[in-house]
Amino acid sequence: GQRRRRGCGSRARRQRRSGRLNGQPRIPHAGSECSRLATLAGREFLFAALCVVTMWTTSIVLALLLFWAVGAYNRLIRLRSAALQAFGTLDAQLMRWVAVLADYEASRRLPDDADAPAVAVDDAHAALSAAATQLGASLAVARARPLDEGAAAALTAAAEVLEAAWQALLRDAAQAGQGMAPPTLAPWIHKREQLALHIGEARRQFNAAVMQYNLGVGQFPASMLAWFFSMKKGRAL
Repeated sequence: GQRRRRGCGSRARRQRRSGRLNGQPRIPHAGSECSRLATLAGREFLFAALCVVTMWTTSIVLALLLFWAVGAYNRLIRLRSAALQAFGTLDAQLMRWVAVLADYEASRRLPDDADAPAVAVDDAHAALSAAATQLGASLAVARARPLDEGAAAALTAAAEVLEAAWQALLRDAAQAGQGMAPPTLAPWIHKREQLALHIGEARRQFNAAVMQYNLGVGQFPASMLAWFFSMKKGRAL
């Protein structure tokens, strides 16, 4: 009986061995198969969770970048608008000065001013009139591009030339009047002094606004937005 059982066991082992050699599939163990499936399921779950976390993280980062970009752009626009508004005030004051000079030139042609000193004054008046015209032209250019460097430089030069022409006129008039300016110039001198105060304050406010705008444009990473939207630094007067 034992020999028979041993023979049957040996025969079964030979059959299993021959089956593997003949290419018959090996029947996997149920426990190992379940463990493999569980491992695969765990890996898929971890991969899906990682994808969800990455997607949410990317969305949050993009949302924060978008909110920052909108806020930084609005800040640059506010700074630019403040500088433009300040230039509008300065423009109005300078135009008042040009208008005062035009009224002064018109008053010189009145008959009541025929006895005014005329030694070297005609040349001074001509220079003053040309300087006022140049300032008006420079204002027209700067009004279209208030923060343009070239327009600001031309406006600064025109204002300096006009101030020099006005001082030359006062000096020539005083020399022609024996050291004193003629009484006809007194009202215009007073108007000029009043306008000089307003122009100086308007220029100070404009320069401060330009400085704040330039700081905003030059700060990183807001400078990248400024470059993308072609926002260049302005020039003070």
